[in-house]
Amino acid sequence: MRGKKQRKRYRRLDRAERAAIQSGLDKGRSCRQMARDLGRSPSTVADEVARNRTVAKGPGKGERVRGVPDDACPRLLSWPRCCNGCRNLRYRCRRRWRCEYSAARAQALADAELRESRIGVDRDEAGFEYAMGLIRCDVARGLSPQQIALARAGQIGASPSTIYRWISRGYAGMCDLDLRRKCGYKPRSRSEPPRPTAHGGARSFSAFMGLPEEERARACEMDTVIGLRSDRRCLLTLYLRAFRFQLALLMPDKTAASTESALDMLERAAPNAFARLFPLVLTDNGAEFADSEGIERSALDPAARRCSVYYCDARQSQQKGGCERNHVEVRKILPKGRGISFDRLGGRDCAVLMSHLNSEPRPSLGGMCAIDMLLAALGADGRELLDALGVEKVPYGELDMTVGAVEADRRRRGEGPLMP
Repeated sequence: MRGKKQRKRYRRLDRAERAAIQSGLDKGRSCRQMARDLGRSPSTVADEVARNRTVAKGPGKGERVRGVPDDACPRLLSWPRCCNGCRNLRYRCRRRWRCEYSAARAQALADAELRESRIGVDRDEAGFEYAMGLIRCDVARGLSPQQIALARAGQIGASPSTIYRWISRGYAGMCDLDLRRKCGYKPRSRSEPPRPTAHGGARSFSAFMGLPEEERARACEMDTVIGLRSDRRCLLTLYLRAFRFQLALLMPDKTAASTESALDMLERAAPNAFARLFPLVLTDNGAEFADSEGIERSALDPAARRCSVYYCDARQSQQKGGCERNHVEVRKILPKGRGISFDRLGGRDCAVLMSHLNSEPRPSLGGMCAIDMLLAALGADGRELLDALGVEKVPYGELDMTVGAVEADRRRRGEGPLMP
């Protein structure tokens, strides 16, 4: 026994089909021809054009056609019901009212109509109030929408997503806060206000910021760079703000005495340059910088003061951001995680590091390198500092911002590799 033929389910016209209808109208094709190509009935095509045509000229331009004036063109009263494909449209048409079929506007009208048809709850008022009463009671008892939908499938007849949507829209006075896990609570950590340095208010960052801007622009930022955890040696880095120049001095250990000794060596080797470049020093609260009096005491005249040292607020390393950013360049040549031990570094290795680091062109200096900037500003005093540290300008073609720069120089000196 043959079963009954199932009725084919209606499918809405999509964007591509509406574009095909517009193309057929522009070419003057008949309704049946377009319906055959689309696999639709002719009435579907005709109803689509009549329902979603829009006013092209006259009152209500751009809106959906609600009615055709009595003096309208006969083409608008029967197929094609629009001005698409009319040969008189461009030059010989004198009609004051026209309409057209546009696939884009027709799709927008159809989508708006579909959205409007879905607004509201698909229930009568009494049935919806009964369902929301049950949902409200169950939610108050700590049950989730999934559990409510399963347990009350015959009474409510709603899916979990529908129940979630009803609650989110505020029906029956409920909201997402009524659901245990819909609204998560995770208090964020708040940054604490900067703690002042333990070295007193006279050496604090606030006191440093109270200095004239010209003096702060010429300050030196001081920090340390370490290697492996087992290393004793470390680098004392001195960043000259005005010239973007980075010094790296090797210290035997990370102590206050070693910091003072490194600065003493630098002052003795280039006294004139030291006096001009290091009037102000800004550093952090590390133990190696704890002896502020030792840092400020001159090696040439113990009774004199060679510089003024200021300290950043606790855990506020961004206050000396120039030095911190330039450490990225240092790590290009002495990268972390490559097994490089600072205990194997020598003074010549630091000179090679400073030579390449300060020879790279800087956009902030208009394409100049830090060495050229230093020599242009200080002249003989700048040359005194470079000679004391063994720093030389590296031509751009020989510039190497990798560990290979140090390794190549060590091979020329007959020393072993820096990397294991």
